[in-house]
Amino acid sequence: MKEKTYVEDVDRNMYDFRNDEKDAYRIKNGLTEDIVEKISEENSLAGVGAQYDSELVYHNVRKEVEEQGVIYTDMESALTGKYADMVKDHFMKLVTPHDHKFAALHGAVWSGGSFVYVPKGVSVEIPLQSYFRLSASLHFIEGCSAPKYNVANLHAGCVELYIGKNAKLRYSTIENWSKNMYNLNTKRAKVEEGGVIEWVSGSFGSHVSYLYPMSVLNGEGARSEFTGITFAGKGQNLDTGCKVVHNAPKTSSYVNTRSISKDGGISTFRSSVVVSAKAKGSKSAVSCQSLMLDDISRSDTIPAMDIRTKDADVGHEAKIGRISDDAVFYLMSRGISEEDARALIVSGFADNVSKELPLEYAVEMNNLIHLEMKGSIG
Repeated sequence: MKEKTYVEDVDRNMYDFRNDEKDAYRIKNGLTEDIVEKISEENSLAGVGAQYDSELVYHNVRKEVEEQGVIYTDMESALTGKYADMVKDHFMKLVTPHDHKFAALHGAVWSGGSFVYVPKGVSVEIPLQSYFRLSASLHFIEGCSAPKYNVANLHAGCVELYIGKNAKLRYSTIENWSKNMYNLNTKRAKVEEGGVIEWVSGSFGSHVSYLYPMSVLNGEGARSEFTGITFAGKGQNLDTGCKVVHNAPKTSSYVNTRSISKDGGISTFRSSVVVSAKAKGSKSAVSCQSLMLDDISRSDTIPAMDIRTKDADVGHEAKIGRISDDAVFYLMSRGISEEDARALIVSGFADNVSKELPLEYAVEMNNLIHLEMKGSIG
């Protein structure tokens, strides 16, 4: 008789196989070579990277982008190839193994990941999808998902972003983890003089999430924006937010988040704004709105502000509410079912994120919201 705590190992051979000719993994009935090649042909993307179980599946960058000097490759290749010195100068320097135990775990056993470098003066007009060092302009899109196995999954990822003088980066993430995922991710950006970091975040799925992207504004006039949406359903505890450190004069930050909770889900928003004594003339505004879809869910807002100069303008506002019965009735009077009416209202509530994404990704995010809302009436 088996012990009650016994869990059978997952047979990964069911899900992938080795392509010896191209030295890459692909999923037999899911992410096939044809699919990723089709994605790479999309005109809306400058490059595509795909990984499965932290192993490289596919990597491609458009020729005209490559000719501009843009580097986009997987981390293993970057560490062992001609870019090794550049990677070693920056890898795990912004998020060190001493930060916390999950950063140490990542430093010890990391695998997979992408490396991007954009030379000074180069502007990549269309997004890259999949360690960053930037001194130009780029929109990078990250998509995360996981199938549900019979065991708990852990994602202890790490993102390091270096934004040089007068450079601009928009980093967009849509996460759709399985409901047994522990998502303990660390993301951090260092922004130099006149640089801009824009975070766009959509958090769906996972059992537990702790995610607080951090912006360190080290140069005068540096700017940070964070726009996020979190959806916590049954059995989920999503603890998300962001951190901003103003370390130089005339820096600015703006935070705009929305959270949705239903079926007993717990959504917690945390923000940390630090304005140092040398950050004179700096500005920061934090706005968070929460939507609760029933009486058993929970939503908390926990702001923290540490201001060390009198010459700063800092503000915070929070709102919480429920779906208006009048709004639902109005939509139903136009022939829309109650379930679709509620999903439509929730999608509108999340438009702060969807309108910042390229059309294809905004549609995908709205589809995720509709899936989460399915059967949630009452």
